[in-house]
Amino acid sequence: MAGICEDRVVIVTGAGRGIGKAHALEFARQGAKVVVNDIGAEVDGSGSSIGPAGEVVDEIRAMGGEAVANGDDVSDWEGAQRLINSAVEAFGTLDVLVNNAGILRDRMLINMTDAEWDAVIRVHLRGTFAPSRWAATYWRERAKEGHTNDARIINTSSSSGIYGNVGQSNYGAAKAGIASFTVITSQELARYGITVNAVAPAALTRMTANLGFASNDEKPEAFDIFAPENISPLVVYLGSSASKAITGRVFDVVGGHIDVAEGWHGGPAIDKNDRWSVEELADLIPDLVNKAARNADMSGRIPS
Repeated sequence: MAGICEDRVVIVTGAGRGIGKAHALEFARQGAKVVVNDIGAEVDGSGSSIGPAGEVVDEIRAMGGEAVANGDDVSDWEGAQRLINSAVEAFGTLDVLVNNAGILRDRMLINMTDAEWDAVIRVHLRGTFAPSRWAATYWRERAKEGHTNDARIINTSSSSGIYGNVGQSNYGAAKAGIASFTVITSQELARYGITVNAVAPAALTRMTANLGFASNDEKPEAFDIFAPENISPLVVYLGSSASKAITGRVFDVVGGHIDVAEGWHGGPAIDKNDRWSVEELADLIPDLVNKAARNADMSGRIPS
């Protein structure tokens, strides 16, 4: 199956359903050999089953592609290492890691429990860090041995994290952390031939079914703006050799729309060249804030 990722070895986490499944299938269509990772949990992270990952593997093989299933927990330190090792053992190397696994436990802050906070932070943030760390270690060792890497890490952030969404302080904090993790690790890993980028997707999946995304079941022939498959072409491109000049970027993706999210940057400023008094700031800070652009909304646009 020739394509832009022909013979590249790719891990996709959370690939049993939804966006991750779409990624795995598109990588396979573009010639990649795919490790389909999924523990088969419910949306809130409870339960487990290797079934969903195995079903995606069967689909890829039916297409004529190569794939293996992996059921390791990406937020577990040893499990993440086994995941990276499984790609090398199955296909001889690793070229691309797509960190996509996630859960939801939405709750307003005043009702959120520490368990709901910890579970979401663990799966999203630790579940991005741990596989990335072991993949980066593998690629660094290759570089030290004299091999040239053309490696990719592609993370999954969210508009909830980079713009903010009510009721998702745990999820948003994790996704904002992933965006920062992307920027920082892109700087750290460039010397080893590794690029790191992220996508902030919007699609209708099990995780977003209660967030107001509408399906087009009534008009199946029309373009489905919220189809998970809309996200995958960009992810597959970022996983290809063609994207080697792009790193440290976060992309908003929904339907046919793609934009480059622009991160925090300094806005209106004052500088006294001395220490401010509280009384002085009481007069100046409100004016400074009024001069600053408003925070972007969930669409990524700054309200007028």
